[in-house]
Amino acid sequence: MGMGTTTTPDEWPPNAEFPFDLFVWKKHRAFWDVGNIQFTDSFGNLFFRVDRGQSPDSSAHSQKLILDASDNTLIRLVPLVKGSWQGFMVNDTEEKELMFSVNRTLNTFTSREFDIFLGDGHGEGKEADLKMKGSAFKRSCTIYKGNSIVAETSLMYTLGFRKHFIPRNRFRVTIFPGFAELSLVVALVVIFFDKRKFWI
Repeated sequence: MGMGTTTTPDEWPPNAEFPFDLFVWKKHRAFWDVGNIQFTDSFGNLFFRVDRGQSPDSSAHSQKLILDASDNTLIRLVPLVKGSWQGFMVNDTEEKELMFSVNRTLNTFTSREFDIFLGDGHGEGKEADLKMKGSAFKRSCTIYKGNSIVAETSLMYTLGFRKHFIPRNRFRVTIFPGFAELSLVVALVVIFFDKRKFWI
């Protein structure tokens, strides 16, 4: 949590002047269960979790649901082709309008890049509203709006006589001042790391 403060999702943003940290980790319910991904603050308070979507469609196993701490579904993520996704806003279990579209523009062993178009404004030749790039292996993902960094992920490590990294299924997401769409950042991070070993 930025500057040692505490907050809840309803109080976002806690302070527009300081970065805000969420911590990502995979919770295993049992050895036979894949568990789910959780986003918490530095005190372990749950902000968001990610579940698999439920749908008769054949791609249901690849869909993701972004839920808040009260188990309300906020966003449904639908995979398309070649790393493209769509995110739909959900309110009171009823799906609303298209929230964003994501196109993957680069996918190599060391790098991934995506263009993000907000709303339904994904027209031919339209410039992306946001860009996302980094290395999934290094747990490094940076989201840009123009030349400004909206959010970025990083591995964590402990300090002491021997510095060592915390397990790779736990890492930090830092959201910078000036961008209050916290659930959007969470959804984009989920897309960026989709199909990685620690992921759902």
